[in-house]
Amino acid sequence: MAPHPRAGPPPSGVPRRGVRRPVASDPAATGRRGEDLAAAHLLRRGFRILDRNVRSRYGEIDLVAADGAVLAFVEVKTTRDARAAPPFERLGAAQRARLRRLALGWMLNRPRTAPRPPEVRFDAIGIVLDGQGRLLALEHLEGAW
Repeated sequence: MAPHPRAGPPPSGVPRRGVRRPVASDPAATGRRGEDLAAAHLLRRGFRILDRNVRSRYGEIDLVAADGAVLAFVEVKTTRDARAAPPFERLGAAQRARLRRLALGWMLNRPRTAPRPPEVRFDAIGIVLDGQGRLLALEHLEGAW
């Protein structure tokens, strides 16, 4: 019986099954780093972070922030490749619609006595990191949709 055509070691640079990738290429670590940088950016701008990584069976809201007049639901897109497509290009119509539904659910689950800011908006923050996780670029689109 001939060996399977894919048998043998993986091509150079491709991790083997069961071998952990370095943190620099771990998508979850990249996402967490981007969210941390986005939260710090919002805090510097005077926002309070009300919630992070709000999960439901329908998805996740990365950040919920308020500055008194604005309640912002923030989607964070992070990449480690400065030559790749801009992070915002990965924010499609279906994802925007899903985030609107998640935001409505978040607001409906708040106590009735919780303050309601006069403006609700959806922001997007695009983060570009270098291979070591250092910030190369941060773009904040207020009222992205």
